[in-house]
Amino acid sequence: MECRPGCGACCIAPSVSSLDKPAGEPCRHLDAELRCRLFGRPERPACCSGLQPAPDMCGANREAALHWLAELEALTRPG
Repeated sequence: MECRPGCGACCIAPSVSSLDKPAGEPCRHLDAELRCRLFGRPERPACCSGLQPAPDMCGANREAALHWLAELEALTRPG
């Protein structure tokens, strides 16, 4: 599966501690088309490169992906 154009859900919904990015906020490395500017570069965090698009995660549309990832973030939040 390939990323849905204009989605960026995986760069918005989850937190990324190595980038000090809180959950629900767009990553500072997203461009105007919601594409990662670090994609394919060695400085891209391992947690980001390990996340691959899949039907369960991406759902039928961007809103479904944001919802699924937000729920996963809540379920895995420490404390």
